[in-house]
Amino acid sequence: MRDETDFRNTQGLLKALHQQEDQGEHELYYFDESGFSQSSSVPYAWSPIGQPCEVTAYSHSRRLNVLGFLSRAGKLIYHTTTGSVTTETVIEAFDQFVAQKKTDTFAVVVLDNASMHRSQAFRRKIVEWMSHRVHLVYLSAYSPELNLIEILWRQMKYAWLPLSAYLSFDHLCEEVHRLLGSYEADHAINFE
Repeated sequence: MRDETDFRNTQGLLKALHQQEDQGEHELYYFDESGFSQSSSVPYAWSPIGQPCEVTAYSHSRRLNVLGFLSRAGKLIYHTTTGSVTTETVIEAFDQFVAQKKTDTFAVVVLDNASMHRSQAFRRKIVEWMSHRVHLVYLSAYSPELNLIEILWRQMKYAWLPLSAYLSFDHLCEEVHRLLGSYEADHAINFE
């Protein structure tokens, strides 16, 4: 169950972090994982009368997992894997984020309370990341609507991925990578 006081306090903290980012004090990123499989997320599709749109339904499918860091300014840094998302996978994604970040830039990463984000191995890396000017802020429990990257996952699954992406797992991976790679240029979310 969500603690409403904690939720409101987190909203206030995020507002302050947004204001500080707007003043150039740091870069703010939202982190989360999402999975893409041929078990379509699309509940329905429109088609001309008399020409039903049919896509094979897969009850079991391989899964492409995306771990992403999204800023309100439109910057997207991501890591993909077809394996399970484990603490080690998340640590690898954070290590790649740190390596790609400008060394003189202070970054704040907002993330949820998933067990792999709170594991002992993950917590051991926090001080190392802080030495690279990356600070973590945890969202209040049960508040995914505060994590702005959730909007990206929803847009990708329900609006931007064409139905043809679900024809094969390889094609799905290609389309997901295409969307991720062209995020700022072709598709973007305006957080203003």
